[in-house]
Amino acid sequence: MTALVRMRLAGFLRSGRALAPIITALVVLGIIHGGGRSPAAPAYGYSAVMLFPILAWQTKLVLDAEPDVQRRLARLAVGARREAAAGLLAAAVLGLACCAVAMLIPWWPFHAISTPEPGTTSLFAGIAVGAFAHLLTIPAAVALGALASRAVTRTVRNGITVLVSGAVLAIVLGLSGSIAPWLVPPVMATARALAGDTLPSGGTLWLLTGWALAWCAAVLTGYARLRRSRS
Repeated sequence: MTALVRMRLAGFLRSGRALAPIITALVVLGIIHGGGRSPAAPAYGYSAVMLFPILAWQTKLVLDAEPDVQRRLARLAVGARREAAAGLLAAAVLGLACCAVAMLIPWWPFHAISTPEPGTTSLFAGIAVGAFAHLLTIPAAVALGALASRAVTRTVRNGITVLVSGAVLAIVLGLSGSIAPWLVPPVMATARALAGDTLPSGGTLWLLTGWALAWCAAVLTGYARLRRSRS
């Protein structure tokens, strides 16, 4: 399976499909952090929100880079579960790399993280919860991108519809707060929790983690079943 992950990463990067999401992410991060300084926690929280649709799009591109015939041959060679897991793992690795860059960009070249005043939340704590927000975004984005992949949706139109609808609903329902919040991943809820005057408690962080994992498990279960029925 490791060889299959490497092959998919190489195919995605060498084909040039990586350029569009990379450029988009850099532009979005530049807009977010180029406007001035802010504390680490809210800066990273909303950075994670804006990366969510981009990482989902990137996941779809990774999974769609391989021709259908080649994907079926991989299923026969390593098994259906390993073949599917290899694609998700490749997308997760790329998402982790993007989030690592997103954590560094506010420091250079934008110098957008402000130094906390004495008696307020420490800089280290703000960075830690910011990393937490990005780590929650990765599995949610991978799950949405997988659900929008060609192996499930069959057509470009259907894939784009799933991708755009999922990203928009994640932000809109997340902003509403009370309208079926469990239908979407907690990317917006996490950003709002980090935007307060004080950092969220450990219980809140555990709740957000459980929420994200449950949502991802449900979506990936649907992805696996649809993939099995349409292979």
